[in-house]
Amino acid sequence: MIMEETFVPGLEGVVASETGISLLDTEQEKIIIRGYDLIDLSTRKTYADIVYLLLEGTLPSDAERQAVEVKLKDNYQIPATVMDILKLLPKETHPMDGQRTAISVSAGYDQALNDRSLEANNRRAYEILGQLPAITVNSYRILNNQEPVEPDPELPYSANFLYMITGQEPTELEAEIFDRSLLLYSEHEMPNSTFTSRVIASTHSDMYGALTGAVASLKGNLHGGANEAVMYMLNDASSVDEFEKILEKKLQRKEKIMGFGHRVYMKKMDPRAAMMKESLKQLCDLKGDSLLLDMCEAGEKIMAQEKGLYPNLDYYAAPVYWMLEIPIPLYTPIFFSSRTAGLCAHIIEQHENNRLFRPRVKYIGERTQ
Repeated sequence: MIMEETFVPGLEGVVASETGISLLDTEQEKIIIRGYDLIDLSTRKTYADIVYLLLEGTLPSDAERQAVEVKLKDNYQIPATVMDILKLLPKETHPMDGQRTAISVSAGYDQALNDRSLEANNRRAYEILGQLPAITVNSYRILNNQEPVEPDPELPYSANFLYMITGQEPTELEAEIFDRSLLLYSEHEMPNSTFTSRVIASTHSDMYGALTGAVASLKGNLHGGANEAVMYMLNDASSVDEFEKILEKKLQRKEKIMGFGHRVYMKKMDPRAAMMKESLKQLCDLKGDSLLLDMCEAGEKIMAQEKGLYPNLDYYAAPVYWMLEIPIPLYTPIFFSSRTAGLCAHIIEQHENNRLFRPRVKYIGERTQ
């Protein structure tokens, strides 16, 4: 007897895994990370706190947070050979492809690569997170014929990351806002990249392999690449009126407008976007220029009225990164760098309680017999 298979396009709403890491609680309108509300955490905790929470399961004490910073700083440097390989890539290579390549190559330097124990996986998660600013920034710099930049071990993780991008030590407010963006991007239940990493990990592949697949997933503009698309769209206008006309023309042509809509947040703004909107206001006030905020708010109104769609995190993260003087091609690599904390937590959880993913299909082809 052949059983009828249920087909759900895109696996929308299908529960694919049990997890103790995070939940998008649509009824309470909260993003739960190990029992805590992510939005609340973003108002009083740092990215280092979230890294510890995701990897260790609890919020850290002050001493434990400082220990996280030390672990990350101890791994700021990346092997010279990785840099040499990046220099061999075609100059047309996207920074995310450079990032993906560097992560894949890094597996060869892990002397305990085949050890899937919790201790080994935790150790490599901190190592990878520590190396990611140098990997992310220098893949971009090398591909743009710029000299690699060295990390500053005197700066906290997020401040060092931003310093490596801009070449200038950030102000306290700039470092705080960038850190908040990393925190908000850090974990979000089971989007495509997280599912990809868990599927790969379920074969008992190593963490580097699972992360390499996640980078490829996150590169697509329907997932991580949306923040870059948002900023290019904003830069096509020099006034609120021009931006409104751009959106209206896109709507008339029935084009997908990046930065709006979400598989989960369908009837309201992504709460992470609201936090980044507030950060954009702070930066606009600091620089005495509200044009980007005014444009974004105008676009927000149009999309709500015309399509019933609301901003997701990418819509307001993009102009925040622009105000922080971050090059647009780095937006998605930064997204991946921040999300790696959550990805590593999922990979570890998959290894700890594994079952190989092996779904079925609904066959719509022909049969000869």
